[in-house]
Amino acid sequence: MRIAIYGRVSKDDGTQDPSNQLVPLRDYAKALNGEIIGEYIDLASGAKSDRENFIRMLDDADRRKFDLILVWSLDRMSREGISNTLGYIDRLNRAGVALKSLQESWLDTRDEGLGKLMLAIFSWVADQERKRIIERTKAGLARAKANGVKLGRRLGSKDKKRRVRSGYIKRWRK
Repeated sequence: MRIAIYGRVSKDDGTQDPSNQLVPLRDYAKALNGEIIGEYIDLASGAKSDRENFIRMLDDADRRKFDLILVWSLDRMSREGISNTLGYIDRLNRAGVALKSLQESWLDTRDEGLGKLMLAIFSWVADQERKRIIERTKAGLARAKANGVKLGRRLGSKDKKRRVRSGYIKRWRK
């Protein structure tokens, strides 16, 4: 069986490491007696569909480069809500490619019936978690602002030079 691995972390700032997902997924692929054809790793929010390697993985699935995609969990694949996530699963099914989750043993699109129902429920749960993350972030920023914390990032010399070249700072120098 030809296997692709998809891993995703939300931040590209060094605080999150996709190898926490990739190492167990590689072991899982070996346990399934599969051959890993490719690994697709994104350092981006799962709420966005324009993730470079995610798009490449879907295109390769359409070309039948592999038979199965292994993911750590469904929310690593997508946090775009039920309809988008189910759309991706349907696209994979039409290409003859199955999806299997390491953390969610029920998620194996090779099985019919209960898997589809559970997939819809957990797509909704992933979307709700994304909404909670947004709410917590906004609440934290509002609390910090109320406590007098100046929000935004500090400009380094590189940023200042870029802004001078663009004309952004020139209007403040008069």
